Amino acid sequence: MTEVLPGRMPASPESRWRVCNTVTVVRLQDWFLLPEERGNPMTKIDSGRPGGVAWTEGNHVEFLVDGATYFARLSGVLSSLGPGDAVRFADWRGDGDEYLAGGGPAIATLIADLCRRGADVRGLLWRSHSDRLAFSAKQNRHFAVEVTEAGGEALLDERVRRGGSHHQKLVVISHRAFLAGDVAFIGGIDLSHGRRDDISHRGDHQLIKLSRHYGPRPPWHDVQLEVHGPAVADLDFTFRERWEDPTPLNHAGRLRARISRIMSRDRLARPIPAGRTAPPGFGGHAVQVLRTYPSRRPRYPFAPNGERSIARAFAKAIDRARTLIYVEDQYFWSAEIAELLANALRRHRGLQLVGVVPRYPDKDGRLSGLPARLAQTRAIATVQAAGGNRVGIYDLENEVGTPIYVHAKVCVIDDVWASVGSDNLNRRSWTHDSELSCAVIDSELDGRAPHDPGGLGDGSRRFARALRLSLWAEHLDRSEDDAELLDLANAHALWEQTARELASWKLHPGGPARPSSRVRSHEIEPVSPGNQRWAEVVYRLIFDPDGRPFRLRTSHTF
Repeated sequence: MTEVLPGRMPASPESRWRVCNTVTVVRLQDWFLLPEERGNPMTKIDSGRPGGVAWTEGNHVEFLVDGATYFARLSGVLSSLGPGDAVRFADWRGDGDEYLAGGGPAIATLIADLCRRGADVRGLLWRSHSDRLAFSAKQNRHFAVEVTEAGGEALLDERVRRGGSHHQKLVVISHRAFLAGDVAFIGGIDLSHGRRDDISHRGDHQLIKLSRHYGPRPPWHDVQLEVHGPAVADLDFTFRERWEDPTPLNHAGRLRARISRIMSRDRLARPIPAGRTAPPGFGGHAVQVLRTYPSRRPRYPFAPNGERSIARAFAKAIDRARTLIYVEDQYFWSAEIAELLANALRRHRGLQLVGVVPRYPDKDGRLSGLPARLAQTRAIATVQAAGGNRVGIYDLENEVGTPIYVHAKVCVIDDVWASVGSDNLNRRSWTHDSELSCAVIDSELDGRAPHDPGGLGDGSRRFARALRLSLWAEHLDRSEDDAELLDLANAHALWEQTARELASWKLHPGGPARPSSRVRSHEIEPVSPGNQRWAEVVYRLIFDPDGRPFRLRTSHTF
C-alpha cells in the first residue's frame, strides 16, 4: 500500500509549506489510477516504477494563474538555457510573434535564439484546420518554420482522427549539467495571441478574435502548472511517444516549396536523444500524468486502442467526492460527463458542484453558437435535476462589466485531489483529441478547518486547497484567508449570494458602489425548438465527436 504522510516536506529551503503533525494519511490508490486502470497496456509510461504504481512522488508543483504569470516564468527559464540544454514543446496553437512580456521577446524569437546557441529544440504543433474556419494553420506553420530554420525541429502533426486535433499544451526543459533544474509546464495555455492576460483581466494587447460579446480585447482566464521532480520524466516520455511514432505526419497534400523543403508532410522526425534519468525528488507532491488519445487508423503504436486515462481518473476521483466538486471549464457540455456528476450528486446528499464557465461561446454565430448552447443547457439541466440548490454554474466579468473568457481546465475535489490540464469536460476531450493533464495530491495537510472536508480520512491537502482559494479569492474578491472561502459546506451559498449582489447592483446602478466580485449566475440564451434538431446533429458530429472504440461506445464506458 502506498501512503503519503503529511510530515514529508519539500527539502527546498524556499518552501512555503509548514509541517502539520496530525497522523492523517491519504491512500493514493484511492484517488489515482493504478497501472491497469489506465486502460492502455501498450504505453510504457508506468513501467519500471517500484511498487507497480502509475504516479510519481517527491515532486514540487506550482500553479500559475493566467497567461502573464506563466509567460513571465517561461521566459525566465528559457532565457537561462545554453548549449546542450533541451526544449520540447507541444501545442494546439502557436503564434511565434506572441510576446512573453510587455517588451518582448516574442516566443519564436526566443526559441530560435536558443537553437542558434546550441540548445536542442523539438516541437510538435497541430497541423491545424484552415484559417478560413477561424483556426490557426498559417500561424502554426510560420512558428514551425522560424524554429526549424534556426536549427531546431518543429513539426506540424496531423496524426489525429478526421476532424480532431492535437490539443496538448506542454513545454519540457532539460539542463545538460543540472538535472535537478529540469522543469515542465502543462495546462490550458497555448503559446499564442490572446493568452497574456493578468489578474486585472483587461485582455492581451496581441488580440485574438472571439465573439463580439467579449469586446475588441477579450479578457482571458487560464491556469498552467510548473512541475519539478520525477513527474517531468513522465511528461517528457509523453512527448517522446508522439515524436517517435513512425506514422507519417499527415493525411495527404502539398505545401509550397520553402515549407516542403523544411518539413514535408510525409517526413519522419529526426531521432531524439535518449531520455535521461528522472529528476530527483525534493517536494511533497504526488503527480499522476493523464492523457487522451483516440482510437484511430493508422493506430498509435503507444495507444493502439486509444487512451482515456483522463476520463477514467475523473470518474475515480468524482466517485470519492463527498462535499465539493469545483470546476473551471471552457465548455461543460457532454451528456456523459453530466451524468457522471449527476450520479455523484444523487449518491451523496451533501455534495455540492460549483462550476465556472464562459458566458458566451468563443464563436457565437448561428452555426457555431446554437449547438454549443443547446448541449450546455442540457448538461447543466442534468446536474441541476440531480443536485437542486447544491449546484451552481457561474460566469465571470471584469470590473467594467466585460465578460471574461474562461479557458481554464481545473478541477478540485474536497480540497484533496486537483487536476489541471488541456482537457475540457466534454466527450471530445475525453475520447477524441490528444489531451494532457496532471492530477496532484499534496503530502502535506492544510492546518485550517475544515480538517477533513470529505470525511474519508484524507484530510485537506495544501496544494488543492491553495489552488482553490487562489481562484476563489480572485473571482469573489476575498482574501485567501477568508473563513467563508474555507467553509466548503456552504460553498454554493457563498457563490450564490455573491452573484446575487452583483446582479442586484446591475439592476440599480445608481445606488452604492459596484460590488468588486466578478461572479454572475450563468444564464444561457435558449435555442428555439425549430433549431434544436439540426443543432443536436451538428453538436454530435462536429463539436463533440466520440473517439472511443466501438465496444466502449456501445457499453457507454471509457
